[in-house]
Amino acid sequence: MFQSLEFPKEALIGKGWRSLPRRFPVVSPATGEAVVEVADCGSEEAAEALEEAVAAQRAWSQATAYERAGVLRRWHDLILAHEEPLARLMALEMGKPLKEARGEVRYAAGFVEWYAEEAKRVYGETLPSQFPHKRILVRYEPVGPVYGITPWNFPAAMVTRKVAPALAAGNSFVLKPAEESPLTALYLARLFLEAGGPPGVFQVLPTSDPEALSRPFLEDERVRKLTFTGSTPVGLKLYGEAAKTLKRVSLELGGGAPVLVFADADLERAVAETVRAKFRNVGQSCVAANLILVEEPVAEAFAEAYAERVKALKVGDPLLEETDIGPLVNRAALEKVEGHVQDALARGASLVAGGEAKGLYFAPTVLLDVRPGSRIFREETFGPVAPIATFQNEEEAVARANALPSGLAAYLFTRNLSRAFRVAEALDYGIVGVNDGVPSTPQAPFGGVRRSGLGREGGRWGLEEYLEVKYISLGL
Repeated sequence: MFQSLEFPKEALIGKGWRSLPRRFPVVSPATGEAVVEVADCGSEEAAEALEEAVAAQRAWSQATAYERAGVLRRWHDLILAHEEPLARLMALEMGKPLKEARGEVRYAAGFVEWYAEEAKRVYGETLPSQFPHKRILVRYEPVGPVYGITPWNFPAAMVTRKVAPALAAGNSFVLKPAEESPLTALYLARLFLEAGGPPGVFQVLPTSDPEALSRPFLEDERVRKLTFTGSTPVGLKLYGEAAKTLKRVSLELGGGAPVLVFADADLERAVAETVRAKFRNVGQSCVAANLILVEEPVAEAFAEAYAERVKALKVGDPLLEETDIGPLVNRAALEKVEGHVQDALARGASLVAGGEAKGLYFAPTVLLDVRPGSRIFREETFGPVAPIATFQNEEEAVARANALPSGLAAYLFTRNLSRAFRVAEALDYGIVGVNDGVPSTPQAPFGGVRRSGLGREGGRWGLEEYLEVKYISLGL
């Protein structure tokens, strides 16, 4: 299938595509075969790209907001026009089911559209002075060259969610895509150039050695911003490195979202939305449901309906239209999922659906009566396993949800308006979906608290992450 697709395999550095003698394979998790080999960048290419980014920064920051918006608008249109090849690339390189991949392309394009519009709305301010001969002006300026690191699980949306606001604000951007899924990022970069994006403004450096590639950007004071989506341990390490040059930092880290289903919920809706929250992208999402807590009186009815819907999910080749569940990304991911299931069963949980593995495919699984000490409640599974436990009252549900170490997303289902507000406000999470299993959208803030990171992406908040505030006091 991939032979019919045309896509870049080289690094984008400065004015064009760079072929390197060093290569590394991109392996399809569905087949275990190499899709293609791509350029393998190191510290030398990083140093060159850094200089190109610094050089491109000045002209791009001085371009008018309308000029930057025009490039982003054309980029958005090209992304939508190339929906099918982008979706197929994602299915090939990281196993996302094709129908989900198409949805991700549209979601990714939505960030570019939003920030094309917001580029023209970076307003300054005037403040009243206590002195008649002074004027106080506040100006918002680009933060400077940005280094970004994106994950493999959303290889299109995580790129545009970072790159689009940075470019809209007038910054240059160097991207290190995930080793598992660089092809989508390279394709997006090609479309950016076709949209009239200036050379050096957006560069993409694939690598098999992220630490060596990242070092020059972390150490150089001219790189003023680091944005990273990935695991909490890596994020903590990057945070420490960025502090040495006082960079601005955005970190979107681990999840492990709880779901609270109250007895007064619309159970049919709660089941449908929780299936979406759990099994989208095979559960490989930082906002995936990781702990499903159901109020005791409706627990049996919920579990039965939930298991029936999960059993209907189609496991198979991600390039087939009917597939709902594709493969996990690699062997380590599979072993973690298997370990969580085995641990839960050993502690007394019962297997209601799934539990089987074949290759990197793991059948969508439902576990009932999962004990609080189970690994699956303490660690982010990042796979297609739904653990269900019960609670007695609202206070217990909120306490158990807030006891989890991460604070990215949480979900609750109720038809009681007072409870909806009360619980949403009590949950210590950056995102709360009330009767909504997929709350993410380009115009809203995405990000977490506690060990889930710093900063927000999306909406005006995402743009502010790439702007500095300048105060000008003018004496007449």
